[in-house]
Amino acid sequence: MLVFTIFRIILFLTENEKFTNAGNDKFPLALQAFFMGFRFDTVISGYILILPFLIMTSLSFFKRRIPAIDKVLVIYLSVMYSLAFLICSIDIPYFNHFFSRLTVSVFEWIESPAFMFKMIIQTPLYWLYIIPFLVFVFFFIKRLSLIFKENKQTNSHPALFYLKNALVSILFFLVIFLAIRGRIAFKAPIQVGTAYFSNDAFLNQLGLNPVFTFLRSYLDASKPENAFISIYDEKDALKKFREYLNYKTVNSEYPIAREIKNLSGLPQKKFNVVIVIMESMSSSKMGWFGNKKNLTPFLDSISNKSCIFNNYYTAGIHTFNGIFSTLFSYPAIFRQHPMKGSAMKKYNGISSALKNYGYSSVYFTTHDGQFDNAEGFLKLNDFSEVISQDDYPAERIKSTLGVCDDYLFNFSIPYLNNYSKKGDPFLAVYMTASDHQPFIIPDYFKPKSNKDEEKIVEYADWSISRFIKSAQKQNWFKNTIFVFTADHGAVRKAEYDMPLEYHHSPFIIYCPALFPEGQINTSIAGQIDIFPTLMGILNFSYTNNTLGIDLFKEKRPYIYFSADDKYGVLNSDYFLIVRDNGLKSLYKYKSADKTNYYDSLPDISAEMEEYAKVNLQTAQWQIKNNKQFIPERLSSKNSSK
Repeated sequence: MLVFTIFRIILFLTENEKFTNAGNDKFPLALQAFFMGFRFDTVISGYILILPFLIMTSLSFFKRRIPAIDKVLVIYLSVMYSLAFLICSIDIPYFNHFFSRLTVSVFEWIESPAFMFKMIIQTPLYWLYIIPFLVFVFFFIKRLSLIFKENKQTNSHPALFYLKNALVSILFFLVIFLAIRGRIAFKAPIQVGTAYFSNDAFLNQLGLNPVFTFLRSYLDASKPENAFISIYDEKDALKKFREYLNYKTVNSEYPIAREIKNLSGLPQKKFNVVIVIMESMSSSKMGWFGNKKNLTPFLDSISNKSCIFNNYYTAGIHTFNGIFSTLFSYPAIFRQHPMKGSAMKKYNGISSALKNYGYSSVYFTTHDGQFDNAEGFLKLNDFSEVISQDDYPAERIKSTLGVCDDYLFNFSIPYLNNYSKKGDPFLAVYMTASDHQPFIIPDYFKPKSNKDEEKIVEYADWSISRFIKSAQKQNWFKNTIFVFTADHGAVRKAEYDMPLEYHHSPFIIYCPALFPEGQINTSIAGQIDIFPTLMGILNFSYTNNTLGIDLFKEKRPYIYFSADDKYGVLNSDYFLIVRDNGLKSLYKYKSADKTNYYDSLPDISAEMEEYAKVNLQTAQWQIKNNKQFIPERLSSKNSSK
């Protein structure tokens, strides 16, 4: 642990000039980064120590020491810690160059070993990192050998010996287990995003352990679900995508970016933006879409006073898909998790775009902010605050999903009031959780339904009604756009093996000042269109470097969405499903027709399939080539519409 800390101090000293914006909080923040580093260091040590701990603990109950096993353990610990120290040593020049902790991308250097060796030899500064590594390894192995030569005997009573041995063994097993998880919370172990505790990019990374980031990136890259897709020629996909949207690029470095200019002469509307991502809220639960059980009376009532999109579909089947696609307008790509590990990147999403107009961004969730690495990912993407389970009183935590929805909304009002008092507009995003098992319905809410699955929908709707009624009493309400959507839907009935109920969800824009009469939009729409559509309502100029469109100004021929092993494409008449196993189906979904028309309607099938492939491959190209984020200094050069 001391060696890990020394390497972190060296890194801090080499990059100290990048830590200049903390003001009076500089020293406390630095200490917090080092404490965060200690937590990540314990994870690595915990994994290394668990095997020798179990072996030596087992032998201790027999009061035996086996010299051969001791030698094996000395070799094992020497090799493992030497490798860990080597990674820490390599990480410093790597970070100095890339401003990123070590990942598997370092293997790109190994492809040219002669070049790498010469670079190390010819760069005197690198020796400053090699020498400490050699010194630390020498003294570590020497001290380790001395520890294993010690052979303390005990003369205590056998019963007392076994009791003491058992208690000590259990204690230290718990210590190592806690070290491996890196945190006390039960829901999720420590994640890369846990280190993102401040707005200082250097300090957030300083708290990481490079062994952790290297292994995490290797494991993520090895997972089949994180493999990059190759379903369409990349160059053709980019060209075809531009044709779909009918625009020409000026800067080929960012081939899908288009500058959206406010050319209408109308004033910008610096409305606050509140986005409520409702857990599992499929359209089929709402009376507006035909449900006769009156489960969502409030959402139904405001739908008459809002702009509502009747043919809107979410991008994936997981909550992380819903958060990612809603805020950053990129599609779900099969099993890929865009918010964790090496996949975690910065995007030109709504938070970054609104930040350029002076907006503050806050994210509220009911449970652990580290779940799905949401907190770290969102802070990387310009969310100034993430309010999660750690911020709520312990007595309000009702389940693994944290607090109930109505408490979440009520707790958030003072935060929004504080933002309003500062005079700056805000973006507030909520991720609710009540409509997810385990269903927790507070005693003070009295549902009308008998089934838990319906009671919880009533409660979720009631919680939103309480939130809006409370918001109406605040001075910022009249100047706020409320958006209600879902992370994904829920399956009540499934006509096909890719249930449309899992994707067909509400998209409601509620703002009496802008939509006093209400408006129904029947265009095909997707979750990835929320960000550009809101920017269009606000009348802001910005760079759209996403796959989303402004639904008030542009039209889609189809919308596409993914499950883990298949993707779907849909228009007003047909629903195409393309599966990993090669089976493809085309259905007339409006009449729940289960006849497969794929072969009998080849032109329609081919056109729909190509549309999805082009979009998915374009998104993959953007992410793979790090073109998903355009630095602000380059944004004005990228493209024009």
